[in-house]
Amino acid sequence: MSTYRVAVISAGTSDPSSTRLLADRAAQRVAALAGRRGHTVTTSVIELREIATDITTALTSQLITPRLRQAIGALAAADGIIAATPVYKAAASGLFTSFFDVLDGDLLIAKPVMLAATAGTARHALAVDGEMRSLFAFLRTMTTPTSLFAAPEDWSDAGLATRVDRAALELVLLMESGFAGKVRDESWDTYQHEFGGAGGAETGIDLDTDLMRLATGGSAA
Repeated sequence: MSTYRVAVISAGTSDPSSTRLLADRAAQRVAALAGRRGHTVTTSVIELREIATDITTALTSQLITPRLRQAIGALAAADGIIAATPVYKAAASGLFTSFFDVLDGDLLIAKPVMLAATAGTARHALAVDGEMRSLFAFLRTMTTPTSLFAAPEDWSDAGLATRVDRAALELVLLMESGFAGKVRDESWDTYQHEFGGAGGAETGIDLDTDLMRLATGGSAA
């Protein structure tokens, strides 16, 4: 029996929000289906509206506050992620994308991710696969084949429950595979880990040089 840690990211701005409702529904099914397969799941929730100012601070000053560091730590420790956002103007919310903008570029390599979105109209349905999936491909995650989208009319449709179950099982299977751990153990050095893409976390770069001090806003010795 294994214990899996699932991080739920919700970019809903209201309380309660339909985005959080969809994310919670998916997380509950992940826990239930994993339990049937002999596993346990612990869930941590990252409500982006609660750390919106922390995200803005990181974007404008590169200062990582304790609350944002805690959220980043939850993602680093997660075996699987459920990422949910409202959709505005055919795109994920600015709060959602800004959060991922401040993350280390290597943080989520090979991690299993379930994508979920809500909107006020079904016209936004393609935003999940058309925009969100490309974002997480850039972050080099393993997204589940099934994504979730819910417009107002979907909540009473039995098809939503079917899609939630399918996506939840896919996430469980990806976590069971242990692929992310194998990549880190056996293939990590094959990634480029550039300074700019790694968010400054790559330790093989000497930051204590005149050039790097100038590049980061300091002065040469």
